[in-house]
Amino acid sequence: MRILNFGSLNIDYVYTVDHFVRPGETLSSTSYEIFPGGKGANQSTALALAGADVAHAGKIGRDGEWYRKRLADAGVDVTNLQVVDSASGHAIIQVNAQGENAIILFGGANQQVTAADADRVIPSFAKGDFLLLQNEISAIPAIMQRAAKQGMRIVLNPAPMNAAVRTYPLHLVDTFVVNEIEGAELSGEKNPERVLDAMLAAYPSAATVLTLGSQGVRYGKGEERFSAPAHKVKAVDTTAAGDTFIGYYLAELAAGRDIQTALATGCKAAAICVTRKGAASSIPARAEVCSWGGKSKIPSTKSQ
Repeated sequence: MRILNFGSLNIDYVYTVDHFVRPGETLSSTSYEIFPGGKGANQSTALALAGADVAHAGKIGRDGEWYRKRLADAGVDVTNLQVVDSASGHAIIQVNAQGENAIILFGGANQQVTAADADRVIPSFAKGDFLLLQNEISAIPAIMQRAAKQGMRIVLNPAPMNAAVRTYPLHLVDTFVVNEIEGAELSGEKNPERVLDAMLAAYPSAATVLTLGSQGVRYGKGEERFSAPAHKVKAVDTTAAGDTFIGYYLAELAAGRDIQTALATGCKAAAICVTRKGAASSIPARAEVCSWGGKSKIPSTKSQ
């Protein structure tokens, strides 16, 4: 199965701080680094490193042409990634002593995606292929509607969550991937089981994957319930943990593997990711995920 990721690319400016800056406070950072990021590009990178056949569609400014090459070098098809005369999207990221992050986004070129782009890109994909979306680009409803018309399976990670998400044609979604905050916003519930039940009631044909940080991940669709534990590691930077999980999880599904294997593989990859600084640059390759910990049952090659 092919995977089309219509998503963002951000240049991440990362500041290491003792604690997140408070209102009215001026805080010195202990380090400053620049990384490639953006939920869309992070997830495309994870998909490629996991062995998936992934194409990334979106827009980036000329200040980010190096990023387009980086994605291509990672194995992502960038044919439909346009370089435009606009500033690239970027993020200002604080990382505290506990490895947690706080992020400010500027949309830039990510907000220049249009319905015409969907009409141009999606016809080259087939019924049954996956469309992966986040919430950092424009024209998401149009992209969803065009993909549904094409017969693609829509995977939505509604991050960052905002009021606009509720106006999207969510009935078209095949799989929601949400964290605790996004799950609570969409379902009105906080208990993980109740989140899954409420999502099923609202979207009966969709699966929900609920990521719970150190508590692992839960899956629900119909009567099915699966879970996978998180691995205990020393977190350095959690910036791309969720993106890494999504990339590996979806790559496993596209390769024909079962839900339980996909969940476990995603958790393992995310655990490695948080032990490193950065976003896209912290995502592990499949060989490392397979060998990490010495207990892996993950297949070492992609299904044919």
